[in-house]
Amino acid sequence: MLKLHLRKTISLELFFLLPKSPSPSPPHSIAATRAHPSIAPRAWPISMKLGGLTATTRPVPCFARRRSVRYGAEDGGDEEVEEGEDGYGDNAEIGLLELYSQSAKGEALIVHADIDGDQVEVLIFKGFSSSLSYGTWSDPSRSILPARAKITSIDRVKGPFDPSNIEFIQKGLTWENFKAGFIVSR
Repeated sequence: MLKLHLRKTISLELFFLLPKSPSPSPPHSIAATRAHPSIAPRAWPISMKLGGLTATTRPVPCFARRRSVRYGAEDGGDEEVEEGEDGYGDNAEIGLLELYSQSAKGEALIVHADIDGDQVEVLIFKGFSSSLSYGTWSDPSRSILPARAKITSIDRVKGPFDPSNIEFIQKGLTWENFKAGFIVSR
């Protein structure tokens, strides 16, 4: 039996036969399997199939995506519409910031934006956004800011976010500076 610990939170037990280990450690320990010549470090990371499931020791990136239920032309086409029936629309910049925050470890973003003359603040952390100025939509497919919103500045803060003790990494970045410095265009 080999017990793999994936990201220190998931324990997966795989049963298979290993050749006898030349090392003094028990044959079921990971140290023994690394020392064995047949599964030396050249074979790491371990990837095994067990009943249609694959277990591996490397993390697999997973990206959140907004549902596209509310997109499309009235006739059922694949065309994206800029604004919905209520004139709200999807803010592409917030989507990019949410995507960035998924890979930024220990960092949150406070986004200051202007919506028709009103100043609003949005907190973005680990791919999710929440409004600090008004209620947040319960529907995750709806953008936190409308398409007409203009981002005025972005603050990078140490996460997890604690409103009583905010530690700024960078303050007052413009959208253009943030995009040029942190978001990779493909």
